[in-house]
Amino acid sequence: MNSLSSTSENLTVSEELAGGRLTIDLGAIADNWRKLNAMTPDAECAAVVKANAYGLGISRVVPTLWRAGCRIFFVALPEEGIAVRKAAPEATIYILCGFLPDAAKTYLNHQLRPVLSARADEWLAIGRATNAPYAVQLETGMNRLGMDVADYAAFMESADYPPSLQISHLACADTPKHALNQHQRQNFDSAVKLAPQIPKSLANSAGIFLSADYHHDLVRPGIALYGGASAETHLAQNPMKPVVRVESRILQIKFVPVGQTIGYGAHETVLPTDGHFRITATLACGYADGYLRSCSSSDSAKGGFAAWRGQKVPLIGRVSMDLISVDMTDHPKLNDLRDQSWKDEWIELIGPTITLDEVASAAGTIGYELLTGLGQRFHKIYINDNN
Repeated sequence: MNSLSSTSENLTVSEELAGGRLTIDLGAIADNWRKLNAMTPDAECAAVVKANAYGLGISRVVPTLWRAGCRIFFVALPEEGIAVRKAAPEATIYILCGFLPDAAKTYLNHQLRPVLSARADEWLAIGRATNAPYAVQLETGMNRLGMDVADYAAFMESADYPPSLQISHLACADTPKHALNQHQRQNFDSAVKLAPQIPKSLANSAGIFLSADYHHDLVRPGIALYGGASAETHLAQNPMKPVVRVESRILQIKFVPVGQTIGYGAHETVLPTDGHFRITATLACGYADGYLRSCSSSDSAKGGFAAWRGQKVPLIGRVSMDLISVDMTDHPKLNDLRDQSWKDEWIELIGPTITLDEVASAAGTIGYELLTGLGQRFHKIYINDNN
């Protein structure tokens, strides 16, 4: 990626010491928020930045979103809320996991708003002196966190002061035609009639794309901000800008004779070609870096892909803790491997040639899991921090 404005944040190691690098386009995050905000003109657009902004860094992502116009942030835990408060001192911050009683002073001191599913009376006992804001999560069909409608009705009758927000969460919004979507929306709309004056929020990233009926007063995008496909209908043509690029060093080029195997377990055998060997590249990345072991390739099931100079090359053998092997034999610029020009280059694992969701699909998972686990040992590079 080229950029007029490029900065690096060494959250792990310097580039010369790293086996991989993770480039994060902050400008793309800002543009993705603006796109979602424009799609929901009758609702405020918040941002979900839990799990350290999906692994990309609260300290860099939150200021970017704040400058783009975002004022409300959601995290999972109070510790994450403290990090958001440092990054955006004037932000409104909701804690999705609710109220942790041992952290009562933290909520009050850092102005963190719990999203209550339980312990509502405990929070009110603490917060009533200052009318400290909070939200309530309603159970509409996901059967995870949330108050049942009957419990919510009883709570609203007895509460000393009302919540600042009513929310629920869609279980199947990534499958637009799933019947549960409409069922949850109807349940939510029915429940919030108890307090129609209090703002309402139902839609996550995928919910935004369902229809305006799901937008209510506030939408809470997460994965779409970071360039991931939020619904199965987006996998072929994701409308969001890509945010991350993951690259790994080439450590060695090997000429592996036909009939030999690659990697742990001897799960993939080198097959015949026009010659008597195949040419592989060993990369300095593995599952310790968040590149999932389930991307591995074997004789019975082929795995994921990497890309060199814009051309895909298949993984060969198992992904190990620190290393990946890719088969370079059929690359059109194969001769460049023979003349040693590869030594200062990096191979793309996620980027313009291979999307986040393609890698996730090869691993049998979703972009969320892949993104949040990336790069504990990578050198991180932030670009386009000028939105």
